[in-house]
Amino acid sequence: MSNPTAPSLPTSSSRLTAWAVAHPGRAFAAFCIVHAALWTALPAVLYPNLPLDLIEALTYGREWQLGHDKLPPLPWWMVEIVYRLIGRDVAYYLLSQLVVLACFALVYAAALPIVGATGALVSVLIIDGIHFFNFTTPKFNHDVIQLPFWALAGLSFLRALQSGRLLWWALLGVALGGALWSKYFVAILAVPLALYLLFDARARRSLLTPGPYLAAFVALIVAAPHLIWLARNDFLPFAYAEARALPYRGFYDHFLHPFVFLVSHLGAMLPALFIAAPLFRTDTGKLWSGKLNFDFAGETFRIVTLLAWGPTVLLILLSATTGRGLLAMWGFPLAIFFGAWIVMVAKIAIDRTRLSLIGAGWAIVTAIYVMIFLVHHAVLPRFHNRFSAQLYPGQEIADRMTKEFERQTGEKLRYVIGRIYPAGALAHYAREGRPQVLVDGDPRRAPWIDIADLKRHGAVVLWFDFDRKALPPYATAIARDAVVQAPLEVRWLWRKGIAEDGIGWAILKPQK
Repeated sequence: MSNPTAPSLPTSSSRLTAWAVAHPGRAFAAFCIVHAALWTALPAVLYPNLPLDLIEALTYGREWQLGHDKLPPLPWWMVEIVYRLIGRDVAYYLLSQLVVLACFALVYAAALPIVGATGALVSVLIIDGIHFFNFTTPKFNHDVIQLPFWALAGLSFLRALQSGRLLWWALLGVALGGALWSKYFVAILAVPLALYLLFDARARRSLLTPGPYLAAFVALIVAAPHLIWLARNDFLPFAYAEARALPYRGFYDHFLHPFVFLVSHLGAMLPALFIAAPLFRTDTGKLWSGKLNFDFAGETFRIVTLLAWGPTVLLILLSATTGRGLLAMWGFPLAIFFGAWIVMVAKIAIDRTRLSLIGAGWAIVTAIYVMIFLVHHAVLPRFHNRFSAQLYPGQEIADRMTKEFERQTGEKLRYVIGRIYPAGALAHYAREGRPQVLVDGDPRRAPWIDIADLKRHGAVVLWFDFDRKALPPYATAIARDAVVQAPLEVRWLWRKGIAEDGIGWAILKPQK
């Protein structure tokens, strides 16, 4: 809990901590600026080439489809908007951090009346110790865009049950509907909320009011265009989601898969627990006071506990029931309210000493993440030849291939055929025009492309997943007449030697 009247520290204490205790709202704003600046600058400096997720977004977002064969389109639309407004790679990294800050602001707003301004600040500092909110976020994707929608859903659900106001129920509907446009994983949040309304005696009273039904109606309205698209396309993306889950191999997977995910998820939360440790420090300096506050009689604590742990428990139960494996990255939005929950469990005044220790813990964890980021992207690649999308020499490849295509055909490049990353990177880094990508050479994956027009204007085919001197099998149906070129030898950025076997490519000449 916040306690601005706590005894002052000795004069050797940080003035910054004293200022943060006196002005926690300003301290939160300063934290947001530091977070955004740091995790925007790092990838901007260390990523010579855009990551896979952003190349994918720039490939799909420009088509403005209501759905795709993989995932909902919202983050791809957002990247496309930023491309049209700014058009510089650094802007995509900033976009990702602004989305994360929106999540932090909603968590801060939810915690503010519960644990006070200082407690709300600490709630955010704690979750920023989890890599899902920093180290992993430069790759703006469907996982990142989930964060503010889940946070808004939690805030709205809490306020709706506390106040009964229809505005909060409507915002809950907006959050759940918007989350569906972000990722279908929102079901893991929606189900615990619905079950809480059914089984909590106090919450069940809300079912006699218009609120929950307004939330459901608004969610359906917000999600309706995409839901209609899903129905008309036989729920095509669900096959991708099914393929992503680890397969069931035997009875032992009912235990192994949920256990592995739980260990992975709790492991990711260890830095957050390190930051939170001073909350349990006694006045005598012992690490743990031995006192925990599990006030399940209080409605607020029950709701925050649901938000902090309900989706995680449901996910593990589903894995235990089906035996299907879970991906570690599915833990992205699960700990949003963990910081607020741990502050409530500690139930202790956050004086200058505790805040100073928490701030130091956050600084240590952040510094470690920065060092790992630097080593991972700027040091280790110099000692291995493993593929790294961020170090792919996209600009050089685009310049050389487009120039040769224009020399041989007399036309500007309009189409690229290939896997999403190399083909999408060529399209993005082409200096003139903006070629469209026929993903995997399959018209079903890019139904917006006119194949007749592609053949009329020609295309470049490129690959590095098959023999570089023969057209890959997935391109033969559309580009069997393409002329295979000598493999393009390029030096991987910040790596030893050239790309193994070079980059395979071919030119499909215009068929007038």
